[in-house]
Amino acid sequence: MTARADLPAPINGRIAHWFAEVPEPRPSLPGDRDADVCVIGAGLTGLWTAYYLKQADPALRITVLEAEFAGFGASGRNGGWASGLVPGARDRLADLRGRSAVLDWQKAMNEAVDEVIAVAAREGIDADIVKSGTLRVARTPAQATRLRHKVEQDHQWGVTDSVLLSPDEAAERIRIDGMTAAAFTPHCARLQPAALVRGLADTVERLGVTIYEKSPVSVIEPGRARTVHGTVSAPVVLRATEGFTASLRGLRRAWLPMNSSMLVTEPLTAQTWQEIGWDGRETLGDTAHGHMYAQRTADDRIAIGGRGVPYRFGSRTDDAGRVSERTVTQLMRTLEGMLPQTAGARVDHTWCGVLAVPRDWSATVGLDRASGIGWAGGYVGHGVTSTNLAARTLTDLVLKRDTRLTRLPWTGHEPGRWEPEPFRWLGVRGLYLAYRLADRHEARGRTRTSPIATVADLIARRP
Repeated sequence: MTARADLPAPINGRIAHWFAEVPEPRPSLPGDRDADVCVIGAGLTGLWTAYYLKQADPALRITVLEAEFAGFGASGRNGGWASGLVPGARDRLADLRGRSAVLDWQKAMNEAVDEVIAVAAREGIDADIVKSGTLRVARTPAQATRLRHKVEQDHQWGVTDSVLLSPDEAAERIRIDGMTAAAFTPHCARLQPAALVRGLADTVERLGVTIYEKSPVSVIEPGRARTVHGTVSAPVVLRATEGFTASLRGLRRAWLPMNSSMLVTEPLTAQTWQEIGWDGRETLGDTAHGHMYAQRTADDRIAIGGRGVPYRFGSRTDDAGRVSERTVTQLMRTLEGMLPQTAGARVDHTWCGVLAVPRDWSATVGLDRASGIGWAGGYVGHGVTSTNLAARTLTDLVLKRDTRLTRLPWTGHEPGRWEPEPFRWLGVRGLYLAYRLADRHEARGRTRTSPIATVADLIARRP
């Protein structure tokens, strides 16, 4: 796909295409307040947690503090995959917590896909949800080798309905150019992320949860959360800040804020869709090291994402969500390479956001009983479903329930801390440079993963 001079420039930034307009924020915290539970962050983690706590105990006084507005972060900017992908290294956590615990974690993640769908239906949240699974494709021999290995791993972890497809079988779903292999799993639903998070915010308000927006928390302490507008005092304070966690005092090296970029095309014509297929509206991903993710939207656009500029020095985040021209070009080239039928289509909107990556690439959920401070996050880009499971786990921890969820291997997991700057910046930038080089190396016909990527994975501790 090449840019055309006769087409208007796409909207760049302004949160995400998923928001028809930037929402009017709710009132800020009007001064000091007391609560039974204070949740920091009105993204999916925080809102799901408020939802399940209120369902379990309607008498709880729950206050949610949000720096901007509900869904401002990754919850409203993501690719719209509610998938069963676990946010972590299954092999590594099995060594720490046991194989059966990881098997249960994977099963719980798959079940959480249906839980998200069920709650949306029950609460009247229209988020354009279609559960049609995920199609992952390979376009080089090395990618095909990795894809087969991933399916084998899925089977080892109980996902036996993850299956390999021939190129012809995959083309019956989506006609990808140059496809050498494909795999399908039913454990994923496409959705409109902003509609989900905004609908969930409205739902918890109806249940009696108080949400204060434009109320950034600067300090979390046992028993309280401090903002410029006042302090919320509560015996339980839950941190649900994901990619913005590094902005909190003492947490700069806890989770790395990784940038991911997206663009969305104009609605494509019926003829173009006839050429492409994609009638099932599966989510679409690849097995390149650079990693692409996409969906066919409810209004027949293609939304596609990738890493772009992965990290900014000092764990800084770009609230405006603007995307560099180079990144837009890369995403357009990826789209055209996979689906040449889209050549000449207009790009309507580009944006980016941050997701949280722990040092060992494995998410964590926990509650320190001594301080009353809890947390959940580090979903490594798999947060739409993980947030739901994490919230139900936090709910059980807060209510002191010993359940199947509180025994999952991410509960209480300690992923370690990232290196100080400038080593953090050099490492992440070097890592993604290595992955780009590895993809080019493999494009020359290698049948196995490039050793450049293998070394990069070892250094990064990626699963």
